Amino acid sequence: MDSAKIKELLLQENYVSADDMKRAEAISVGRSDDAVISYLLREKLITKQLLGQAIAEADKVPFVDLEKHMPSSEALEKLSAAIAVPNRAILFSEDDQNVTIATDDPGRSGLLELLAPNFPDKKITIAYALTEDIDVALAGYRKPLATRFSEILKASKKFAPEIIDQILADADLYHASDIHFEPQQKDAVVRFRVDGVLHEAGRIPREYYENILNRIKVQAHLRIDEHFAAQDGAFHYTSADGGTNSDFRVSIIPIADGEKIALRALSAYVRDLALADIGVSAEHEKVFLDATRQPFNLILVTGPTGSGKTTLLYSLVKILNRPEVNITTIEDPVEYKIPGVNQIQVNAETNLTFASGLRSIVRQDPDVILVGEIRDNETGEIAVNAALTGHLVLSTFHATDAATAIPRLLDMNIEPFLLASTIVIVSAQRLIRMICPSCRFSHESSLSEVGALLPDPKRYFDEGKFILYRGKGCNVCGGTGFRGRTGIHEIIRMTKEMRELILKHPSADQIWNLAQSQGSRSLFEDGIEKVKAGVTTLEELLRVAPPTR
Repeated sequence: MDSAKIKELLLQENYVSADDMKRAEAISVGRSDDAVISYLLREKLITKQLLGQAIAEADKVPFVDLEKHMPSSEALEKLSAAIAVPNRAILFSEDDQNVTIATDDPGRSGLLELLAPNFPDKKITIAYALTEDIDVALAGYRKPLATRFSEILKASKKFAPEIIDQILADADLYHASDIHFEPQQKDAVVRFRVDGVLHEAGRIPREYYENILNRIKVQAHLRIDEHFAAQDGAFHYTSADGGTNSDFRVSIIPIADGEKIALRALSAYVRDLALADIGVSAEHEKVFLDATRQPFNLILVTGPTGSGKTTLLYSLVKILNRPEVNITTIEDPVEYKIPGVNQIQVNAETNLTFASGLRSIVRQDPDVILVGEIRDNETGEIAVNAALTGHLVLSTFHATDAATAIPRLLDMNIEPFLLASTIVIVSAQRLIRMICPSCRFSHESSLSEVGALLPDPKRYFDEGKFILYRGKGCNVCGGTGFRGRTGIHEIIRMTKEMRELILKHPSADQIWNLAQSQGSRSLFEDGIEKVKAGVTTLEELLRVAPPTR
C-alpha cells in the first residue's frame, strides 16, 4: 500500500485527526507522503502499532507486531530462505492445526499456494507486519558474512561478470557501505564495511583477479591499460532479478601487489531520508528547519570523512527542493542524483574546481547553493560572499568539532565580519553503531562500573540510575550486537553574542564556552541521550566521541 493511500486511510478511519494531518503536511511541505507519515510517528500522533493495525484492517487481514514478538531463529528455519526472502514471508506462529505467516505484502499473488506444501493439513493465515520489522526478521536468514560469491569460485568455471554480480549482491544483502578488493601475492582479499566496521567477506584466487579488475574498470569507464596511476570513476548496478539498483563510486590505486579497488555504495534510499531518520533530535531538527527557512546565509556541516555530512546536506536539500526554488550544487563527486536539482561535478582536467564552479553558479540565478566542501580560501570567500548577497549556501568543512570550524575559517583569511554576518549555524557530527533491535536487552550497572568508563557519571545519569543497553548477538546482526548506524550532533547557533565574539578572533574554547552557556550540547552529550534511550552502547559512544571538554 503506497503512502498516499495510507494517509487517506488514517483520516477515513479516524486514526489521525484532520488537524494533525494538516500540521504534518505543513511541516513536510514539498516532501513525500512518507515524510508525512514519519512526522506523525515521530510526534507520537500515531504509534507504529496503530499504523500497522490500520493497514491490516484495510487489507482485511490480522496485524502482528514483530517488534514486540520477533520469531526465534528456530522458527525462522522452518520456512526456507528460498521462500521467505523473495516473498517477504515470515513464520510468525505455529501449532498443531494453525500457521500464521507475517508479510508486508498480504495480497501477493500465489503466496498461499506456495506455502501450502510446507504446512500440510494446517490452516494458513496471512497476517500483515510493518515493512521495517519484516526487514529485521529477514536478516535472520543471514549467516555472519557467509557470502555466496565464494561458492561460485568453487565451481569449475569462473567468469568475472558472474563473480562481480554476486559480490555486489552479497554486499547489498549485508548493507555494506564499501567493498574493498585488496590484492596480495596468492589471492585478493574482499572486505565489506558494515556499520562502519570492516569484515573479510572472502578471497579471490590471484589468477582471476586481473579479469575482475578489468571488468570493473570497463564498467566505470576507466583505462584498462593504466596500472601505475590512481583512477576514479563510477558505475550503475542492476541485479539480475532487477530487485537491486545501486550506484557505485570507484577508486583504484596502485599498491605493492597490484591495483587495489574500493567501491563506495551510493544507496538510493538516502534521497528519501528525513532528518529524524539520520539521528537528528527533535530539538536539533527545529534548529535546522529554522535555518533553512532563511532566504540567505551559510549553513556549515563539519566532521571527518565518512561521518554522514553529505547525507545531512542532502536531507536539507530535499526539504528545500520545491518547484519555485532554484537549487544548484557543485560536488566532488556527485554522489546522489536528485530530481529537480542542478548538480555539477568538479572536473580538475577542465579546470572546473569548487571555486571556479561556484563563481559561475552565482550567475545562474540560484536561490540555494550546495558546495560539496570548502577546501581553500578562494572557495570560502566566494561561498561567504554568495551568502552575503542573497543566497542560502550549504557546505561542509573538515573540522573536529563545530567550535573549531570558525577559527580555522578565520585562519584561511576570511574576514571576521563576513563570517559573523553570514553563518547561521555550524554543526558537527559522527556516526555511531546502533544496538540490534532483535537482541537488545537492558541491564543495571553500578556507579563503580560506569565510573570505570566515564569520569563523573552522575553528571550524565539522573538520580544515579545506570540503566544501560547492549545486544546479545544474533543471526540478525551477525553476532555483533549492532545493526545500522545513526548520527550524533552538536550545533552552534549564531546569536548576537556569538557574532560579537567572532569579531575578536576567538579560540575554539572561547566559542564553545559561549555556545554551551547558550544551550549547545556536545557530540558526547547528544550521544549520551541515545545511550540512555537504548539506541547505542556507552562503549560505542566512547569509541566514537569521547568527552573532550
